[in-house]
Amino acid sequence: MSNILKISDASSIALHAMIFIAQKNNELVSVKDISGELDVSANHLSKVLQRLVKADLVISIKGYGGGFKLAKSPADINFLEIYEAIDGRFKPSPCLLSRIESCETKCIMGDLLQSINTQVEDYFHKTKLTDFMK
Repeated sequence: MSNILKISDASSIALHAMIFIAQKNNELVSVKDISGELDVSANHLSKVLQRLVKADLVISIKGYGGGFKLAKSPADINFLEIYEAIDGRFKPSPCLLSRIESCETKCIMGDLLQSINTQVEDYFHKTKLTDFMK
């Protein structure tokens, strides 16, 4: 069975890391600083950040004094972009059993799953990093 709302650990780390980086107002932020703040593995965080670099959401500056910063304005980055950079295209399941074909009978959940999926997608699309900046 699938969960109603699936957000991988990597996506959760990415969302929180991006907020942390955005709050630093264009300063370079190290993996050590982010992993310490989020209490996550530096190795896992590094892999997540590299995927965000590949998606052109953050810039990586290597070497002494290097770190990460946003690749564009926090007002131009929404949660959906971050999520999709890590977990791929947002494709919610319309069924608790993850069935491809429609149920022959009325869904036991009614339209609840569709409603929740729509709410999550709308929230991710509308929510920008600036919504969490101090």
